[in-house]
Amino acid sequence: MTATARFVVVGGGVVAAAAAYQLARRGAAVIIVEGDQPGMATNAGAGIICPWTASLDGAWYRLCCAGAQHYSELVAMLADDGQAETGYARVGALCVAQQAGTLPGMAALLRSRRATAPDMGELTTLAPGEPGRMFPPLAPGLAGFWIAGAARIDGRAIRDSLLRAAVRRGARRVPGNATLEQTGDRVTGVRVGAERIDADAVVVAAGAWTAQVCAGFGVPLPVRPQRGQIVHTRLPGTDTASWPVVLADRDPYLVAFPGGRVVLGATREEAGFQYSATVAGVAGLLAGAVALAPGLGAAELLETRIGFRPVTSDGRPLLGAIADGLIVATGHGPEGLTAGPWSGLAVALLALGQQPATDLAPFSPYRFQS
Repeated sequence: MTATARFVVVGGGVVAAAAAYQLARRGAAVIIVEGDQPGMATNAGAGIICPWTASLDGAWYRLCCAGAQHYSELVAMLADDGQAETGYARVGALCVAQQAGTLPGMAALLRSRRATAPDMGELTTLAPGEPGRMFPPLAPGLAGFWIAGAARIDGRAIRDSLLRAAVRRGARRVPGNATLEQTGDRVTGVRVGAERIDADAVVVAAGAWTAQVCAGFGVPLPVRPQRGQIVHTRLPGTDTASWPVVLADRDPYLVAFPGGRVVLGATREEAGFQYSATVAGVAGLLAGAVALAPGLGAAELLETRIGFRPVTSDGRPLLGAIADGLIVATGHGPEGLTAGPWSGLAVALLALGQQPATDLAPFSPYRFQS
């Protein structure tokens, strides 16, 4: 059986969902091929939208800032398409330090970036004890900084909203693993089981599996999986919906969601595609969380999520064409939920023959070629 679409998007995470939505929103015929591999990063990610605290190089930092800024527009678009449950909330972030002497450096970085990042919002110094009034489980006596513009995002919720909106605009979802089809030097579609899907172009945004899908086409993709274990807890009877994100000078970070849920993350492990939680990984997160926030000691353990972040050797993503008819978007590492929706928009525009607002040259898949 053969189907035809103007574009095929391969992947089941937030980048693929965003690319499919942006293509469908512009009237293109789109088929989304979603694999079933366990450990998709979007399913596990805690969802911190606060790029201003990250140690990123210039181009990558600017792209993440564009990603954070893009959320307001994206949430409004999705609301117009009947998708109000995106999991996005601007709750602010607390930067706190457990080690003496680290707060001044954190503050200097934030202040140096504030002039070019107005969406950072208000930056306020907090005296000892004030962070604990905003996030009650925190250790008493902690000082810090308040970043008003930071937000949290539920990775599964935003991905599902994008996919539903894409389908509403005519996209079709196909489960299964895609194999690229080629005629001469051009990628002409994919095969999924017995079905061949012809397309003008294929966008592969399959996270840590992107290199496997694209093996043998264009340039080699130096992207590998980095395992992250993330622990979900619950404080029964506690209203955590408006609690801010907590970013400390050492892991774990803390992200609160409605219903008493508090997420502790995350490990960064070179473990290949080994989909398993480990005693050492979970123990480290729990010990660090209780040291930072003793009030979490009474929280219920709900689950440990495992995700494989797609990472590259220089830490920047891979965005662009690698063969005629083949575009890739991967390698966002721990910034996938911050920059993923914007990257999906960028590669959608590339597929349509248009240029995104931000220069993608620093993220070219060819940059590793000698």
